[in-house]
Amino acid sequence: MFVGRKIELEKIKKEITADDMRMTLIYGRRRVGKSELVKQAIKESTVKTIYYECKQITEKSNVERISEVVSEVFNLPHLGYNSIEDLLNYIFTLSKDENIVLVLDEYPYLRENVTGMDSILQSLIDKYRDTTKLKLIILGSYVEVMKSLLAHSNPLYGRVDLTLDLKQMDYYESALFYPKMTDEDKVKIYSVFGGIPYFNKLIDDNKSVKENIINLIASSGARLENEVSMYLNAEISKIVNANEVFEALARGFSKYSDILSQSHVSSGPTLVDVLDKLIKMEVVEKKAPINDEDNKKKTGYYICDNLSLFYFRYIFKYSSQLKIMDSNVFYDKYIAKDFEEQYVPHKFEEICRQFLIRQNKLGLIDPVIEKIGKYYYDDPKTRTNGEFDIVTLDEKGYIFYEVKFRKNKITKEIVAEEIRQVKATNLNCYKYVFFSRAGFAVEETDDIKLIELARLYE
Repeated sequence: MFVGRKIELEKIKKEITADDMRMTLIYGRRRVGKSELVKQAIKESTVKTIYYECKQITEKSNVERISEVVSEVFNLPHLGYNSIEDLLNYIFTLSKDENIVLVLDEYPYLRENVTGMDSILQSLIDKYRDTTKLKLIILGSYVEVMKSLLAHSNPLYGRVDLTLDLKQMDYYESALFYPKMTDEDKVKIYSVFGGIPYFNKLIDDNKSVKENIINLIASSGARLENEVSMYLNAEISKIVNANEVFEALARGFSKYSDILSQSHVSSGPTLVDVLDKLIKMEVVEKKAPINDEDNKKKTGYYICDNLSLFYFRYIFKYSSQLKIMDSNVFYDKYIAKDFEEQYVPHKFEEICRQFLIRQNKLGLIDPVIEKIGKYYYDDPKTRTNGEFDIVTLDEKGYIFYEVKFRKNKITKEIVAEEIRQVKATNLNCYKYVFFSRAGFAVEETDDIKLIELARLYE
């Protein structure tokens, strides 16, 4: 069963069924579901499709394999093409009278081994734009390469009709992969495996959170034990520096100066390069307070890929122990307590932030949220400063959010104390919103709103 991605799916189907030539560009990190999304769109249409996953082989070998697919789809004898330009020219002419979809998956591999590949495509698109009905779909996991195709200097500039930068699914769509789990367990599973469809398909919702974690990542030889390191090794040449940065981030250091001092990266410029690469890979994100967005000193770096965070916090750190211990003993000794008391509560904040964004996009929040993020406060009189993790800004002003993933209900006293602390920082809020795993022992008022965990999954 195909899960989620309804908006993206409809966009691709619209392109596929158009009556003229269209070009679609889809990119995103590995395992994010690009290929499955396109396959589903094709499955739900009746258009003939030439689907080819490009290989890291010579031009001639790729041409031979694409030719085999064309022959099979159209019941044709062997095609004797030797160049990609001649073969693509033939495919463009095939589509003069009927809709045909040509999918080039992992296009960067083809581009790498064919000189001037972008120019070849550009020339053919310009030549046949008004006479062909071909639907060209290009996919790629090398985000930097795929983004470069949209640059003004690239031959394909202005030829792309639809661009999809496919991101991880949010907590809500991810939970559709494991519907039998309780809401609490859905939070915990998302905290580990995030919004990558490939990971979420492996979840067994007939088993406990602990069993899934042990089976998939926290045991020697587990399916995803080496997933993070393999992804990093494929993208980064000096993996030692990346590992050092990840370890510092996983321990909670977010400021540039702290990361530099806590990791053993050789220099500032090297750290800048590593962080920039990790951000482009979409495993690390850079955040600044919404009330001081241009202040570099208050900018922080955070691991935004859940599996990477879990891996470096527990698996990478204790890899030697993992190899010689029973997996249940390992989990109980190195994961269980910190996971329940620190890791998941922190990730629940991100889930609540996603909930607010989701509601905002659906038009269910009035007035509409214009900014969401951390809020920095600094009181010189009391010499205190810090950040509130979730604050939103709209036309009326600021709203403060407190997130609790505790087993006990939020009481009137807790609410009063939180509001007192906020007011002490001179943050002028017109509303206070509380999220709670266990519910509330306090009533809502005009300026105090309460959101229980179940509402996030309605």
